[in-house]
Amino acid sequence: MPDRFPSSVLFCCDHNAVRSPIAEGLMKKFYGQRAYVQSAGVRNDMEIDGFAIAVSDELGVELSRHRSRSFDEMEEWGDDLSGFDLIVALSPASQRRALELTRYAHIDVEYWPILDPSGLAETREAKLAAYRQARDQIRDRILARFGPPSEAQAAP
Repeated sequence: MPDRFPSSVLFCCDHNAVRSPIAEGLMKKFYGQRAYVQSAGVRNDMEIDGFAIAVSDELGVELSRHRSRSFDEMEEWGDDLSGFDLIVALSPASQRRALELTRYAHIDVEYWPILDPSGLAETREAKLAAYRQARDQIRDRILARFGPPSEAQAAP
């Protein structure tokens, strides 16, 4: 049985270039405006990954306009972490950073160990397979945690 549906969710990973943007896009696709959803990374030293864009597009999730950002940038831009009900960390480094930043705030932090597909394979098809595996792990965790998609949305 899924926990209470949060009104705001922040997904985070290392660079905000693969896992957390995929999670943000899937969450928005499945639940529409039911929750405010954003993503961030420990660092923002990379642009959105082309393979992440490709495998998300296969499920009707558009990521090509995503701009990577870090926790520090969120603070600089006035996005207060205390405005989120739930932070979902998709990597060990992002879990550490989220716990550090929420030490004195009442914000739930969950850790979902999701495969980092970047750098795992040599050929284009093998890379796509690794990215699809990570995408599907994220999709399955989102659906298990938050329940069936909203009526107007469809789960691929």
